[in-house]
Amino acid sequence: MDEASILEIGRSGIWVALQLAGPIMLAGLLIGLLIALFQALTTIQEMTLTFVPKILVIFAALIFFLPFMMTTLKEYAQQLYSLIVTLG
Repeated sequence: MDEASILEIGRSGIWVALQLAGPIMLAGLLIGLLIALFQALTTIQEMTLTFVPKILVIFAALIFFLPFMMTTLKEYAQQLYSLIVTLG
């Protein structure tokens, strides 16, 4: 195993991590911005108003994106396992 293949494995691992975390983080960011805008417009400063909708939207995003996340993770694991077999 040379240095280039190790770097490629690391790069693909980081890319998969971004693909898995990106949609969930984006959903949390968008709902956070919408709630902050709503609070600024109405001058309501309630802490539960920010917390509860974020949790609900993140759980909904997890349920919605779970098939994509599982497929991506399965393909990456299969790629790693096949690489282990060829190196061993």
